[in-house]
Amino acid sequence: MSTVDRVREYLVAHQAARGFETPVSASVTFLGVEAVEVMRWAGVPAGRPTVVFASVGCSRHAMTDPMDLTPSDDGPRAEILLELEPRSPDQAALVGAHRSVALLAASPAVEGLVLAADALVDLSTPLWAGAPFTGVLLGASDVPDLPVPPGAAVAFLRAVPITANEAAWVRLKGADALREAWAEAGIDPADPGRAAASTV
Repeated sequence: MSTVDRVREYLVAHQAARGFETPVSASVTFLGVEAVEVMRWAGVPAGRPTVVFASVGCSRHAMTDPMDLTPSDDGPRAEILLELEPRSPDQAALVGAHRSVALLAASPAVEGLVLAADALVDLSTPLWAGAPFTGVLLGASDVPDLPVPPGAAVAFLRAVPITANEAAWVRLKGADALREAWAEAGIDPADPGRAAASTV
């Protein structure tokens, strides 16, 4: 079984255990890059409306620094998850979010990025139609790493939407400082309709 097939099967099983039903999926292609599949789950697994997008395909190849002259296939592998809790039906559409997830997943192949926890990725365009967020802060998700011998285990990174001002805060103070600002302000970063941290 290929790494992509294992990742797909693993994610479906994980979300099913949370109470989600079968996902819908879409394939997104970028010039010169293998297609990235994005799966989408929507439901009320813990009493709150939740929408989850997950990439399948980023982990097809190990991520390597583009300046590394001797890249190894044992490098880190990852997939991207975007999990949001819309507070109202009009927030739940998230039109175009699947493409943003695919773009994040393709960034190692397209731009040579190495995706990891606390990494800031700026897409310079709204993550979905009408969103005030143009970038994401990556962090650990609730999906455990998936061992895929003989290479490195696949990490599942949660992409938290952030505004341009919040991205500037991360560059200046670091990822933990932004998370602390959210906590102090009582901001839920999973709310697609949330305000930006006022301390930024």
